[in-house]
Amino acid sequence: MLKPIIIANWKLNGDKILVQKFIKKISFDYKKYFKKNTIILSPPIIYIEYMKKCMKNLKLSFAVQNVDYNYQGAFTGEISTYMVQEIGAKYVILGHSERRKNHFENNLLVAKKFYCTKINNLIPILCIGETKNEKKSGLTKSILKKQIDEIFLICGKNAFNNTLIAYEPIWAIGTGTNASPILINKILKFIKKYIIYKSDNTNIKFYMQYGGSVSTENIKDIICQKYVDGVLIGSGSLNYKNFLKMIQISSKN
Repeated sequence: MLKPIIIANWKLNGDKILVQKFIKKISFDYKKYFKKNTIILSPPIIYIEYMKKCMKNLKLSFAVQNVDYNYQGAFTGEISTYMVQEIGAKYVILGHSERRKNHFENNLLVAKKFYCTKINNLIPILCIGETKNEKKSGLTKSILKKQIDEIFLICGKNAFNNTLIAYEPIWAIGTGTNASPILINKILKFIKKYIIYKSDNTNIKFYMQYGGSVSTENIKDIICQKYVDGVLIGSGSLNYKNFLKMIQISSKN
């Protein structure tokens, strides 16, 4: 996997017109920037096939923003890993704070989804992070441990092999306030060492992301940190000019 890894999470945004314009612009910059990095696009799932159709010969990867741990049945509004595979997506964003908050997804549910994603040969992008109050109380590491431990409990010691982990402090998402580069590096170092310790395997392969108000102003200082393999960009990825600038900046590091 080429680094840096840039993930664009459109959340509940976009339409066919935006998709058309976005892909048309990517086609002009593809060889110079997009081909040299790992770019993962995550629009609402209903636009993925249309986006692929617009792409023609461009080779980019796709992530869905959620998945259910059931394969089929009376689960209104859900999508299965099989459906994800059918539309050609490779990655699944799991545990995003907005899912945890708005849909009451706890660590156990996220772990079940993680397990289902892994056994069906999809790659999880696991989001973990702490709230503002948890940070103020000095609970950041213990909160992260709990989120990670539930994955190990459900999925076993090799759970994080071939996985992306996005540290997204909840207090930074959509606020315009990002964690400092030094803090990001410190937390990602802790996460990496903890997963290696729990896996009992120094050769385990996984990638570390940062997400939370990533912008053209701060991405340079974030992406150059030792333990940062890439970034997860939210609303900043909807504006193509800004998104391209962030890719350009990342490519120089």
